[in-house]
Amino acid sequence: MTTCIFCKIIAREIPCTPVFENEHLIAIDDISPVAPVHKLIIPKKHISTLNDLTAEDIPLIGHLLSTGTHLAKTLKIDQDGYRLVENCNAGAGQTVYHVHFHLLGGRTFHWPPG
Repeated sequence: MTTCIFCKIIAREIPCTPVFENEHLIAIDDISPVAPVHKLIIPKKHISTLNDLTAEDIPLIGHLLSTGTHLAKTLKIDQDGYRLVENCNAGAGQTVYHVHFHLLGGRTFHWPPG
């Protein structure tokens, strides 16, 4: 049995209500949102970090990104603006070691942050 929380969600060992799902990925609400729209787009294949990607994972990552843009349109945040964020390792804020993208929108973001 895996201890990865996202693998448990994908296996339905932890209940969830997907906002989108297909054979490659699941998208869910973030339990600690930092924006009015905050979804997680998670591949069903366990990949710990971006550093662990292989050439065979490139189509999967492209699918995650295109799902993010699809969800942004569906959620009507595509015109005002949104972020698709992937954190790699602790120094960048990764807390769950299973690659996933955060779709953030519904408010104005500033760069640099802070």
